[in-house]
Amino acid sequence: MAGQTETLIAAILADIDAGRLAPGQEIDETALAHRHGVSRTPIREAYIQLEATGLIRRQPRKGAILFKPSLEEFLAIQEVHARLEGQAAGLAARRLSPELRDRLEAAVRACETHAAEKGEADPDGYYQLNLVFHETVALGAANAFLLEMIKTNARKLMAYYRVRYRYPSAIPQSAQDHRHIAELILAHDRAGAEAAMEAHILFDQITVMDLLAALG
Repeated sequence: MAGQTETLIAAILADIDAGRLAPGQEIDETALAHRHGVSRTPIREAYIQLEATGLIRRQPRKGAILFKPSLEEFLAIQEVHARLEGQAAGLAARRLSPELRDRLEAAVRACETHAAEKGEADPDGYYQLNLVFHETVALGAANAFLLEMIKTNARKLMAYYRVRYRYPSAIPQSAQDHRHIAELILAHDRAGAEAAMEAHILFDQITVMDLLAALG
């Protein structure tokens, strides 16, 4: 049972990460059962665990839906997420390994190349590069608990951050931010890296309202 539950959780998280599940969308329990050859019992256990993290909300007699934040919830989660990502950048400035140093530079260059060659085209492609950059910084913090907290919070807002790159100038600005943050990390400037990452993550309230409206 435990193995089936973990498989289902991993499948739902993969659907969130890939954008196959949108905020407020109902998770198709019948499709999950058919795809993984399981009964409703492990599905419900998976729902309980995911609900505990805030990623889904169960509704009586209606199954489960992916978490869709209100304006207040978005701002509150974003505030916490910015602090977590900032902390990761600050720790990475102290702990980044030589291997991850090379990976960080490669991630930044990939974002810069995309911005230079494609401009504002292919926002979904850029978003995937953006994920690699942020994952590398989080890994550089060398703190497994912090990494999991970042992943959980990111998934609550992931669909909105993905939409953000459809806005004018968002991609080149993001690539520029990534270069600045990486330089601070590589210079072992913990305070600077932390502040720069927080500023990179935070959106003003008007932008948040636009993002919420964009996904209905």
